[in-house]
Amino acid sequence: MYARHTGGVMVLRIEDTDADRSRPELIDAIHESLSWLGIDWDEEYLQSERFDQYLEAAQSFLDKGLAYRCDCSQEASRARAEARGGKPGYDGFCRDRDVQPGEGVVIRFRTPDEGVTAWDDLIRGRVEFQNSELEDFVIVRSSGVPMFHVANAYDDLDMGITHVVRGEDLVNTVPRVLLLRAALGATDQPTFAHLPLIVNEKRQKLSKRRDDVSVGDYVNKGFLSEAMRNYLLTLGWSAKDDAEILPIEEFVAQFELSDINKAPAFFDIKKLEHFNSEYIRALSVEDFIERSIPFAGDVDPALYGRLAELVQGRIKRLDEIPALLEWVVGDAPEPSEKDWRKVMGKDGVPEVLDLVIERLAACAWTPESLEEVVFGVGKELDTKTQLPVRLALTGVRFGLPLFEPMAELDRDLVISRLTTARARL
Repeated sequence: MYARHTGGVMVLRIEDTDADRSRPELIDAIHESLSWLGIDWDEEYLQSERFDQYLEAAQSFLDKGLAYRCDCSQEASRARAEARGGKPGYDGFCRDRDVQPGEGVVIRFRTPDEGVTAWDDLIRGRVEFQNSELEDFVIVRSSGVPMFHVANAYDDLDMGITHVVRGEDLVNTVPRVLLLRAALGATDQPTFAHLPLIVNEKRQKLSKRRDDVSVGDYVNKGFLSEAMRNYLLTLGWSAKDDAEILPIEEFVAQFELSDINKAPAFFDIKKLEHFNSEYIRALSVEDFIERSIPFAGDVDPALYGRLAELVQGRIKRLDEIPALLEWVVGDAPEPSEKDWRKVMGKDGVPEVLDLVIERLAACAWTPESLEEVVFGVGKELDTKTQLPVRLALTGVRFGLPLFEPMAELDRDLVISRLTTARARL
């Protein structure tokens, strides 16, 4: 949003220095998710293809005395911390030891003992870290693979990155990147904007163990990409006139990073569904059919085409379509006991079904005639008729308008279902 608002360059940088988390299919998922959301990029880089540059930078730090080799294991560091009663973490044990390259040896950056590392965050304001509180951190693993801190610092400088926009959970990594950037000779900083975390209804950070956090989860549930993108934009940011559903071009024109709220943003699935229903209804019928028919299940395309407009106005997600069509394309679901008692337990229902069954046997088989029969019986008996007929025919109290789908069914099938319900009464 910010790159498009300012006319800048959007850089997609795949930070795949950790081979265990960077399988090709995961990178494909990043591409697919961004593309589905309509997020395009101008340049792309894989950090795994730039390891030589990062290792050269690490060697330059060694040569300048800004880094050193360390052979301390986590267990040894933990034991020393416990012995001295200090805070856990690495204590600089190898700073003045001449550790040579070998198995289990990492390269650590020598953080300054004094001073402050700080920046002005567009969202969080002034952020400061005392250098004395920062431990000497690893920049090259014992496997010889560079850590993402040094990769990011090098890339930000090399690529001319002006703005780094990311989650607030990464605030604690910024001092490392800034110290490395300065060690590379930079005299300036990129602008940082740390976005608020997204939380669930319990105000807990979204977690893949308990929440749907993959874009693919929402694709499979039948959310439209433009609805998802629009909703995500409202998490911690709003348009100046508080409009929530607007064309993306209007959002781009207004977007400023400094307008983002720093409070955690609640991911409200019901609100997302509302956005989605609005976008679904705004589609042309032809576009709706094309985008929804993969969700419709085993339904004749011609039949679906005739019912699509009715479906379109009654769903929040595309994966709700099979349930709406179940009684049309297959067997009707069994009514719940609660619905049966509430609808069929009323006085006069047997008489309603008797008359409707009798008149359906001879009427014209069109939506208009079917509606006339059902409501005509209601007028004659001075009672409501559509709900008991609907429950007997469809198995549910709510759903599609009754008469257009009803006319798509065979007359004998409709009468059979009504007769079965009458017999149960």
